[in-house]
Parts: sequence; C-alpha cells; structure tokens
Amino acid sequence: MARNIAIVEDEPAIRANYVEALTRFGYEVRGYASRPQASAAFESRLPELVIIDIGLGDEPEGGFDLCRELRAKSATLPIIFLTARDSDFDVISGLRLGADDYLSKDTSLHQLAARIAALFRRIESLKTPASAETVIEHGLLKLESERMRISWNGIEIPLTVTEFWMVHTLVRFPGHVKSRDQLMREAELVVDDATITSHIKRIRKKFIALAPDFDAIETVHGVGYRWKP
Repeated sequence: MARNIAIVEDEPAIRANYVEALTRFGYEVRGYASRPQASAAFESRLPELVIIDIGLGDEPEGGFDLCRELRAKSATLPIIFLTARDSDFDVISGLRLGADDYLSKDTSLHQLAARIAALFRRIESLKTPASAETVIEHGLLKLESERMRISWNGIEIPLTVTEFWMVHTLVRFPGHVKSRDQLMREAELVVDDATITSHIKRIRKKFIALAPDFDAIETVHGVGYRWKP
C-alpha cells in the first residue's frame, strides 16, 4: 500500500507541483493550504510523513506551530521543513522543534524524494531488532546506520537526516579530509559552501550542548573537514 504524505504549503502552484511530483514517486499525497486546514485534517488521522512550509499565509511562523502540534501527537512522525529563506535554517535549529530535516525550496525533487525514503527507512529500522544494525564506534561516539542515530557517551544527539549523513561521511574515514563537495554528495545536498559551513556549525553546537569539550570535527582551511582519529 502506498505511504501517505501531507504537504502544507500556502502557494497553490508550489503545492500542486509537490503533490504531482511525489504522486509520481508512488506516494499518496494530500495538500493543505493553511495551518488550520491541516490541523483539522490531522485531527481524524495523522499522515505517515509531513512536509511543512514555515510561512503559511498570514502566519509567518505557522509551520513552526504546526510542527509543535504534531510533535505533541507523535514523537516519531517524520517531519520535513521546506524553507525559502536560508536564515530560517538557523532559526529551526535554534528552536529544536523536532523536525527531522529541513530543505530549501530550490532543493530538487529527487533530493526531496531521497530524504523522504531515508526517513521511511529510519522508521522501519526502529521497528527491527537492534542486533541487525551496522554500528560504528569511535571513542565516545556510537553511530547506528540503519536507525540514523548517533550518540555521544550514551546520550543521543538530536541530528536531522542531513546532519546525520554529514557526520556519517566524516566518521567512516576518521582522519581523512572530506571536501564540501564530498559532504554535499554523500548527504544528497545541493547547496553552496556557506550552507555546508552552517550545517557543520549546527552539528558542532549539538555535540557541544552535551559535551562542552567536544572537538572531534576539525576544519581544514581551504579544503574541508575531518573527524579526528
């Protein structure tokens, strides 16, 4: 049975475009134009994944409110934010709203589909026994591939799917410098250098929040980043 996805986007043309494209990828998709409309629909039945625009009609942060509402109903429902403004990425991260990922609106549909598939894989793997898991451990770091989960000294770090893949790329080859291009490729991102830099900044912040002396991600100036062996 096709998995059902909801997209909450106030621009009719963009909404129709996503609905049509994701239907072509084999999903059952419903579009909603506003937060109240989506909230009313979700009262009776939650979708299996939600894509939310941040600014909804006359609510510049309506998407944030909807995300909070959904998180109160389900801790595991996959939520992706779509944003037109890159400055929103830092806001989202700062608010720690519990979205699983966030992408800018110029992200290709193939990348969006890859993210959706990754989130559904994570949900599936959470149901399977942990013994079948591919686990990478480095010092205090533990990375569970299928669950897309990373913990430091036994405490889980709340990384988005995008952030997870960036750390995964660095951790698989400790000591090897990964260029921004390689990080983009592995995380299935097409963004500029500045966005990669701010992703790395956010990742570091999340580790430092738990371990103030965290310094495992090194910047190699002019080249990229590496995980200290």
